[in-house]
Amino acid sequence: MTVLPSAADIVRDHGVSRGVALRVFRALQADGVAEPVRGGRWRVVRAGQQEDSRPLVDRIADVIAEDQLEVGAAFPSASALCVRFGVSRPTVSRALDKLEAAGWLSEGGQGKVRTVRAVPSREERPRP
Repeated sequence: MTVLPSAADIVRDHGVSRGVALRVFRALQADGVAEPVRGGRWRVVRAGQQEDSRPLVDRIADVIAEDQLEVGAAFPSASALCVRFGVSRPTVSRALDKLEAAGWLSEGGQGKVRTVRAVPSREERPRP
């Protein structure tokens, strides 16, 4: 993900008004070249690339279906999920805790392999 300069950076560096900077971002969004991200920033969208903006717990729950995991199968490690979703370990840990609390994954821990306890349907997903 390539993050674009903030509107404040553009105003400061190029001497344009904030309104002009925001109109440029909206024009880039209309052309499908950029999209807003949290924190008032914008990022470049690569051709054919689409960002999944659902909560991480939903995306991790989808791993069960995507990887065709059955009840009792080993679930990917937190490290592997960090790489797969491009997020930090604490963020993955919080999402995994929610899936454990919902009863879909067994408890993990250092040296313990998490296993699938149930296959969640889309309607049963925990809400953040």
